[in-house]
Amino acid sequence: MYLPQQRLASSAIDQRFGWAAGTTERRYGLAARHIAGPEESTSMMATEAARQALEVAGIRAGDLDLILGACGVMEQAIPSTATLVQARLGLGKSGIPSYDVNATCLSFVQALDLAAMRIAAGRARRVLVFSADIASVGLDWSEPDTAAIFGDGAAAVVLGADAGEGVLASRFETYSEGRAACVLEGGGTRYGGTRDPELLDRTNVFHMDGQTAFRIAARYLPRFLRALMDEAGVGYNDLACIVPHQASGPALDHGLERLGIPPDKVIRTFGQLGNQIAASIPNALHHAITSGRLQRGELALLIGTSAGLSLGGMVVRC
Repeated sequence: MYLPQQRLASSAIDQRFGWAAGTTERRYGLAARHIAGPEESTSMMATEAARQALEVAGIRAGDLDLILGACGVMEQAIPSTATLVQARLGLGKSGIPSYDVNATCLSFVQALDLAAMRIAAGRARRVLVFSADIASVGLDWSEPDTAAIFGDGAAAVVLGADAGEGVLASRFETYSEGRAACVLEGGGTRYGGTRDPELLDRTNVFHMDGQTAFRIAARYLPRFLRALMDEAGVGYNDLACIVPHQASGPALDHGLERLGIPPDKVIRTFGQLGNQIAASIPNALHHAITSGRLQRGELALLIGTSAGLSLGGMVVRC
């Protein structure tokens, strides 16, 4: 994983909004988060995490068969962030396929699923998957409930063909009735560079209706999770840990209670990192492994929601 050097305590957010000391931590369950500096680009953070993952895996960058970028928001529209990371890894003349997979906050889960399928099909043996997001550049500080909870960071994994069982089950569903709940309109073809600057300023910040997103997700998640666990053929007692998207402190608490998920199995990083968009799940996975809560050969449930509105999850043997 890679965390930006600047750590922003919740007290600084309290001061920015003129709130009483401790308000941010009480309201959101957030003690601190990291903010990327000018030199810490998305591809730079991703590359640092990737180098660590390669070292732990005991392979060279040139041994990779595929590089998948899984960011919530790419560094730039063209070319892909995976291409930029390939270059930073010194692989510019390698020919290793490198491209992005985007499902906003669930990008890592989708990329992991794609990588596993390619490995199972014999089309790759070693795949690098990374997620890196810099939420801080697109926050609208007139919306405190959104701006206060996001953090920056990156994480990466290396998947191998000899890792055993791998993915037991994977599931992904989209309900576009929730498409307006989480929106970043700029950066695409709808609002191009020739539009008026005021319009660009308005469309290049993120807007979220958290209550609507939570309400729609809560309607579908119980059935979704039952189907995922049934497909995997496991119960909660079989899992070493549960790695959820770190949307917010209250959302985690309410969601776990509604779903009947055992709290003691849940990996939580939100309090120290905030919502890192697509990097949230792999950063929490990294924490699970390095803290000893997830050992080689054990089962983990990756689960979350994303803009769209989408639900996604996997049961994996690590």
